[in-house]
Amino acid sequence: MKNGESLKKIYRVIILLAGVLILGSFSLIQLQKNNLKQYQGQFFDCFDTVTAITGYAGSQEDFSQKMELLRQKLMHYHQLYDIYHTYEGINNIKSINDAAGKNPVKVDKEIIELLKIGKEMYEKTDGKLQIVYGSVLSLWHEYRERGMENPKQAQLPPKEELIRRAGHTDIGKLILNEQASTVYLADEEMSLDVGSIGKGYAVQRLAEYAREIGMEHVLISVGGNVCAVGTKADQTPWLVGVENPDLDSSEPYVCVIELANQSAVTSGDYQRYYEVDHTRYCHIIDPDTNMPPEYFSSVTVKTDDSGMADALSTSLFNMEYEAGRTLVEGLPGVEAMWIGKDGEIRCSSGFEYNEKK
Repeated sequence: MKNGESLKKIYRVIILLAGVLILGSFSLIQLQKNNLKQYQGQFFDCFDTVTAITGYAGSQEDFSQKMELLRQKLMHYHQLYDIYHTYEGINNIKSINDAAGKNPVKVDKEIIELLKIGKEMYEKTDGKLQIVYGSVLSLWHEYRERGMENPKQAQLPPKEELIRRAGHTDIGKLILNEQASTVYLADEEMSLDVGSIGKGYAVQRLAEYAREIGMEHVLISVGGNVCAVGTKADQTPWLVGVENPDLDSSEPYVCVIELANQSAVTSGDYQRYYEVDHTRYCHIIDPDTNMPPEYFSSVTVKTDDSGMADALSTSLFNMEYEAGRTLVEGLPGVEAMWIGKDGEIRCSSGFEYNEKK
């Protein structure tokens, strides 16, 4: 770790489960009903973040076996949507990027489904959700990594290069062939980056798999993506705290929301960022400006689909409040909360939360 501030951020991420604090004790809790106990486990090898699973089982052994099944399932999606590494026997997002402008790549149907959602969300958000923006995002990633390693030499990517790379982000050149299960990028300098939807989609599939293996009451947290399968075993909703984006505050979260068969995803500027001349530049980039937006510190979306929540939280972070609220109010079953740079909280008409006590 290069400096104390980085260590502080990592510590905060782990303590708050990488973006959303799951309230309540993680110790063993004896339930009177059905002789079930509540267990919690974590792993760190998927999507470069902390995954925490809280659920109920008759024994530690039973819970641990199901935890391992969930880990294996999530690892499957981690490998499919990875843009940095290849894996034996798998054509993933990196495989598609490597073949850009050359040939179609035969892929798992889960990649086709994800990219279809990405194209749909591109239309719904007027381009604020952009999955073929990898050429621009990779440049920002390079400068961010360099700036975090050597803060005194931190720089912004050259504007001219950002504009040049943005010329290779035409989503019309993302060619999906569902019948053949192939993906082709018809521009050799184009690349996919599904960071804005991949994790959410994977969490939703993981929740469905949890039900298949008999987990009827479970809370899944993968970074800032939280998904509740059912309620707690006593039929009360899961309580989830939304993290305070003010890193200097002594209060770890700003409010509490209830989840039952729902997901909550938060996007913000307070975890993955670097500073240039005392100004913070986060990892979320607005496709219209090729720069990090400056509207909010965080946006939280609550709905019944984690993939939708993930896509919308990123999109809304890139929109002015009025435009974002109009979008949310027009989507059934979707609610959102915006936290401004000044700490002001604004919500869509149906977003309910409890004040932190």
